[in-house]
Amino acid sequence: MKDFGSRLKKLRTNANLTQADLAQRLGLTKSVISAYETDTRLPSYDVLIHISKIFHVTTDFLLGIDLPTPLDLSGLTEDEKRAITNLIKVLKHR
Repeated sequence: MKDFGSRLKKLRTNANLTQADLAQRLGLTKSVISAYETDTRLPSYDVLIHISKIFHVTTDFLLGIDLPTPLDLSGLTEDEKRAITNLIKVLKHR
């Protein structure tokens, strides 16, 4: 699971969640989330699947197998970036 920790941290921070918030959703402790993010511990398969559902990504993405196509937001204002992000969230949840 190369770079699992950095992927998890990026997903968590992009979702404006603290380690404690994510830990609560997963039924784990904050220290376990910290260990995941520093790649000192790896999640079980069940936890990996739960994480993928929380962030609406595939387990392949979390494992570094399936990387998403990057979206170039350069040149946009922060408000425009937020609007695009919100639109993507709406489209994913329909």
